[in-house]
Amino acid sequence: MKNYLFILSVLLLSSCNITNPKVDDEDPAYKKVALTATITSVQPMTGMVLWNDMARSKHSTHGQCISLEFSYVQPCRLVTGKENGQLVYDWTYLDDKLSAAASRNHQMVVRFPLCYPSNSDNCEATKGATYVPDYIKALPDYNETYSANPGGDGPTYYPDWTNSELQWFVRQFYSDLAARYNNDPRIAFLEVGFGHWGEYHIYGTNIKFGVNFPTKEYQKNFFLHLSEVLTMPWLVSVDAGDNAYSPLQGDAQLAELHFGLFDDSFMHAGHELSQGEGWNERCWQWSGINRWQTGVCGGEISYYTTKDQREFLNPEGLYGVTWEEAAAKYHMSFIICNDATRGKYFTPERVTEAGLASGYRFAILSCGTNGEDTHVKVVNRGVAPIYRDAYITVDGVRATESLRGLLPGEEHTFTVKAVATADNVTITSDFILSTQQIGFDAE
Repeated sequence: MKNYLFILSVLLLSSCNITNPKVDDEDPAYKKVALTATITSVQPMTGMVLWNDMARSKHSTHGQCISLEFSYVQPCRLVTGKENGQLVYDWTYLDDKLSAAASRNHQMVVRFPLCYPSNSDNCEATKGATYVPDYIKALPDYNETYSANPGGDGPTYYPDWTNSELQWFVRQFYSDLAARYNNDPRIAFLEVGFGHWGEYHIYGTNIKFGVNFPTKEYQKNFFLHLSEVLTMPWLVSVDAGDNAYSPLQGDAQLAELHFGLFDDSFMHAGHELSQGEGWNERCWQWSGINRWQTGVCGGEISYYTTKDQREFLNPEGLYGVTWEEAAAKYHMSFIICNDATRGKYFTPERVTEAGLASGYRFAILSCGTNGEDTHVKVVNRGVAPIYRDAYITVDGVRATESLRGLLPGEEHTFTVKAVATADNVTITSDFILSTQQIGFDAE
């Protein structure tokens, strides 16, 4: 009886082996294609980010070690009025910024705040004026509020959220922006939000929902609206996790939306719970700690002290944390670090190294062809996915599946209806500049 059971088990195991074919890269019908490639440059949509002016001034020395630039853009510079129920635009100001960055082989991260403390770069000669279009400011029922020095940030005017035209405008503005720029490769990411700098707070001013800050109901509808009209990746400040300002914390419907997070005081001395205060880390948790899996995460290095920006690239770390550790923990794709240029660590070599420690990084584990199609096994060695469609491409032919969403450490085999050779395998995307390339490591 024992012998019978042993023979039966062997037959069953043999049967299983026969009915389960070998995985693609082991299939003897596919001849291995040896690839030789190594990623040496910062990948598109990742890495250290400079403001436009600094990127221009540093271009001769650092232009090749960054792939992104940042700018605020004032809606009042783009919207010239309203006619027959439709907004009238002059997109020149934004297009000029995007084209200038593209001429340096950089995409852009953009933000369109309405409230910017102490600014003088606005559409009127009033310090701290809002960026609300003039046609709305001219309405008789539009009345802004003012704070002389909220949080020590200087004179600040606040949009009038009692006004129905302003409420309509904000939603329509992003609809029109999406219609024009969703597929424009010059824009990598869009940051959105309310309050000072669009960073989801008005510290130093008492919040009055529906007056100097939009109501939570409006905010929720705004997020739902963006999820419908935007296909470009968009981010919201982690401060939106604070339920004193937003409805995000604990809202199951908003939790399902695929937007990312930006942290505008990243790596300051009390950023982490382990460092004591930990407010930022709490906000990450409240906002959805796993948002990085579907929404891009980034931000800006803290300005709490001059040391923060100038020393965060220190390989030994800042406040006990290295950039590489912080980027991995929060799955950062990019970080704005304009004043790091004033520190000794902002060398092209270190900027490249730090950039390669952010975002995605693809490696091809195996490549084989049977003379008709090709199987390519890919792993993501980075700290985050890629958030736009990109494809394994063989001799100009793309795989049917996208690399988008391949998480760190995950492997997937892609099939391409073309014959691979040692030098015709690439990664292509419609959402990077024609002068940019997504690379891979051949392992």
